[in-house]
Parts: sequence; C-alpha cells; structure tokens
Amino acid sequence: MILDQLKKTDESLIALLSDRISLLAASEQPSLDEQLADVAPLLAQAGIPESVWAGVVNSCHASLIPKSATNHIAPRQITIIGGRGRMGKLFKEQLSLVGHNVNVLEHEDWEYADKLLSHTELVLVSVPIEHTVDVIKRVAKYVAPITALCDITSIKTQPTQAMLEHHCGPVMGLHPMFGPNIKSFLGQKVIICPGRNDDSFQWFLDFLKSKGAELVACTPEEHDQMMVIVQATQHFCRFSLGVFLTQARIDIEQSLTMSTPNYRQEIDIVKRLFSQNPHLCVDIMLATEERCQTISFLADTYSRLARLVAKKDRDALIQEFENAQSFFEEKISSFIQPLNAAAKTAIQRDFKPQMHTNISI
Repeated sequence: MILDQLKKTDESLIALLSDRISLLAASEQPSLDEQLADVAPLLAQAGIPESVWAGVVNSCHASLIPKSATNHIAPRQITIIGGRGRMGKLFKEQLSLVGHNVNVLEHEDWEYADKLLSHTELVLVSVPIEHTVDVIKRVAKYVAPITALCDITSIKTQPTQAMLEHHCGPVMGLHPMFGPNIKSFLGQKVIICPGRNDDSFQWFLDFLKSKGAELVACTPEEHDQMMVIVQATQHFCRFSLGVFLTQARIDIEQSLTMSTPNYRQEIDIVKRLFSQNPHLCVDIMLATEERCQTISFLADTYSRLARLVAKKDRDALIQEFENAQSFFEEKISSFIQPLNAAAKTAIQRDFKPQMHTNISI
C-alpha cells in the first residue's frame, strides 16, 4: 500500500521536475540564490529542510550543464602546494577527475620544488593563512614567467600583493566560499580577485563553471572588507554558541525533538563549524586586525544588550529592536533583493572592479 502511494507521489514529482528543468532550459537561468530564497517560508511551513530543496535546485542546474563542458579537456600540469590538506585534496580530486595532471608539494617536499614547480602551468597555493605570503615568496623562486599562480586563502589583499610583487607572470586570488566537506562545486560560490594576465586562468574558471560553481569577481580590498562581516563575525557567533552549549551541557538531541526549523538549521551550521580544523576556524577570526577589532565590537554589543536583559530594561530592549528594525527596512531593497533576485546586477554594482574587466566568468 505504501509502495503504491510512493509510486504515485514519485510520478508526480518526476513530472514536476521535468517541467522545472524545461523552464530553466528555455530561458536565462535565475541565480541559485534567487531560486532558493523565495521558497524558504514555504519550506519552513511544510517542515522540509532547506538542504533538501537546495539539493533539488542544484541537481536541476547540474542537468543543464552540457556534457561537452567537461569532455575533451586538454590535460593541464598543475601543482597544489598543501595538496594533502583537506581543501587541497578537494581541488586535487576535482581537477584529476576531469583529466588534469595534479602534483602535490608539501613542506617536506621542497627538495623536489624545482621538478614540481618549474614546468607546471598552474600553481595553486592552499596553505594556512599565516604561511601563505611566505610560501608565495618561496614559490616565486621556482616558477616560470608563464606559470599561472593563485591562492585559495580566505584573505586576499596581502596574498595578491605578494604574488604580484614576487611573480612576474599571471596572478589571481581565489576564495572558495565553502569548506572541504562538500562533494562537488555545484552551487558553490568562488570569489575571484583578478591580478595579472587574466586570460591565463580562463580554462581554470571554465572548469569551475562546468562543475556548477558560481563565480563572483571583486578586488582584493573589497573582498577583505566584506569577509569581516560575512565570514569572521559569523564564525565568532557560531563559535560562541558552540562554546556556550558545551559549557551549559545542553542535551542537543533532546532540544532538536522540540525545535523550530530555524533552530535545527542553526545547530546544523554550528555542527559543521566544529567539524572543521580548529586552526582554520581560529585563523579566519584572527586573520587581520580589522577582523579582531570588529569581533571585539560585536562582543561589546552582546555585553551591552545582555546588561539590558539583566536589568530587565524592557523599554531599552524594544528601542534597540526598533532601531535595528528601521535599519533593515531601509536597507532591505539595497542588499537583500540584489543578492537574490538580481545577483548579477549586485556583483556589478557592489563590487565594481576597476580593472581586469576582460575576464569571462
């Protein structure tokens, strides 16, 4: 009986998915963010995790990627410095899957640096933030002038400056906006900071797009300014929540049995944060002085609001809420809407790269 009901439901779902894919194929595809944003209230009402819908949207997107996009690829010679780290391994696996020749250079392999770096087409630096600039300087002594050099760390200004200063060839900074636990690049954002000779990286950007990644271009300075809020403060908020839940010895499983969809989603995000390398998480918060100062300001805000709660100052808390409410009402049309319904316009308007506009993403 249940199998029959499932079969009928599946038939309806398959027909609807076919319609959805046909609609996407017949017109310019909305961004993945746009497709995900508008249905969030419906998903919450139906009790469906957003991750399930994200899987549907991403799979529909993947079905429209031409098979030829990854066929007949001319193998490239690539060296990943830090290729045995989790993010380095991810890039090595994905590049190798489509036929590229990928070598790995770790800190104990520098006696082979000349062999691994001098004849490679792309060098990808994937090392902890505090070592990135020093590694770039070291790499520059071995690579040829035509070798494309890029890094994938979460700060961009200093690494990009170091690459431009110490390497005379093609330079680009990348920041994958995801952790190493993903199974593919499908639906994932990658920030691109052009540096020099952008055309040398076009095959690599085409590879990322062919795997379903969404590429966003900006300058290194704009990237670092945005990441203070987008990444560092968010890490601190979730890091703090995780430490609090640990200290309070909260029964997480029991809390989930009586939770809202938002709470379940937040616990899932916190869990994923604490599944990462602790050095990576801490380095993201401590990467720049601006990040440290902003996190300190955020902590001061927590303390100020907590004092109002301790004093049971209802009027002051309502005033704080209304101030923030006015801010979001004023800004909602200028940053919520572009990120979803007009993502392409937002990239052009908010990031405004002043140079290197010839790159195709």
